[in-house]
This record gives sequence, structure tokens and C-alpha cells, in this order.
Amino acid sequence: MAASPPPRRVRLLGGEVDLTTPQDMLRFAERAVDAGVSALIANHNAHSLFLLRRSAAMRAFFEAADLIQIDSTPLILWGRLLGLPLKRAMRSTYLDWRCDFWRLAEARRWRVFYLGGAPGVAESAARRLAARYPSAQIGCHHGYFDHASASPENRRVLAAIAAFDPDVLLVGMGMPQQETWVLENRAAFKRGAIFTVGAAFDYEAGVQATPPRWTGRLGLEWLARLAQAPRRLAYRYLVEPWSLVGPALRDIGEALARAR
Repeated sequence: MAASPPPRRVRLLGGEVDLTTPQDMLRFAERAVDAGVSALIANHNAHSLFLLRRSAAMRAFFEAADLIQIDSTPLILWGRLLGLPLKRAMRSTYLDWRCDFWRLAEARRWRVFYLGGAPGVAESAARRLAARYPSAQIGCHHGYFDHASASPENRRVLAAIAAFDPDVLLVGMGMPQQETWVLENRAAFKRGAIFTVGAAFDYEAGVQATPPRWTGRLGLEWLARLAQAPRRLAYRYLVEPWSLVGPALRDIGEALARAR
């Protein structure tokens, strides 16, 4: 990739994030595609920080990431309280940058492959996106296969991706499955930008409601998601955050030490 100063990486709530905006991230991905190299672009939120302390695979995934976005307004606000140079504009989640991404993919005629979702969902999303961005070439495969790296199904999926030869690979299987899969299979991808994007194509296909974007700007998107699926998300949003009290106290201690 063309030489450019790396974004500043800071530690928050036990994880590391880069001080970068969605526009910076897209330029980073574009440079990787142009240079023909592989770049892994990850994102942190409260759920990933919870999993980070419990999964060696998650820790290895984030250690391997070339860029780590902040997918959480509350995380940004917490960093600002600690005196770190974070801005609301650094919040970076697929639903906020998808239009810019697909416009760029169309302008550059990128080959984009999406892996994830239930059978039929990704195909529906791909058709909708192709109608809006006809110059972007879109391939896909559902996420309901044997993810074991040596399984015949996984080898067939890898072969399908290799045959498509994507400039961008979007992996949307939910945390931590998507991160584990990318970690175990990244060596198969010699070039292009790799993103973990959760339910991105569920939104594009219309099978999952998109939270109002103002909720994200106010740090309330989690509440909108909880209202949509309380049984599935209650533990994630109401219980998991309490595990971050210890890391939060360490953050406060480090901030006080910096202020001395």
C-alpha cells in the first residue's frame, strides 16, 4: 500500500481501537485493493470487548487486524471522558458507511463477495444491491455450512470465493463466528480488504429492520435493537456490559496517571 501515517491506536475497556473515521477506513481499504495486498478491517463494540476476555481466538483475531474501527457511540463517549482525542465522527458501523462503500465499489468496479446469512438472504440482498450499483460485481454464499477449516463444505466455500477473486470480502456470521472463521482462513486470501460485518446483508435484503440512524448518533442504537429482539439480545445489552466494570476502572487509573 502507499505509505501513509498509521492511525493512532488507543486502548479502551481492555481492547485496542484506531482513531479513524469511516472515510479514512474506506481510503485504507481502497489502497489495499489498489496495492493487491490483504487487509483485515475489524471493529470493536461492547459485545466484542466482552468476548475478547473469554476467547483466545477473538484476541488473536484483533491482534491480526490491520485496522480496528469503533462501532459504538458509548465507547467513543467513554474515551472522551478519559481525555482521549475521540470524536463522534469516528463511529464506524456498516449501516452508516454502506452507501459510501457501495458507491465506491461501483466507481471502482470492485468484485465484492458476501459470506453469511441464511440460504437465500444474501442472494436477495445481492440482487437489490446490483440494481442500485450495477457496476459493482457481487457474489455471495450463505453462512450455514460446516465452518471447520478442514471440512469439505468449508473447502468448497473457499474455492468458490477464490474463483470469484474478490477485491472485498464481507463476512457476516455474527460474533464470534465470523472472526474465528476469518482468523482460521485468512491465509487463503492473498489480496483485498476483508471486513467482518455481522447482519449486513440481512439489512440489505430487508429481513431485519434497520434501526433509525439517529439512534446511533445518540448512542441509543442498542436500545432500538433490544426493542426489536428482546429475548435474543437482553443478555448482550443488559448483562454483558457489567463485565466491563473492571476494564473501566483500569482505564480511569491510567487516565489519572497520564494527568499527573
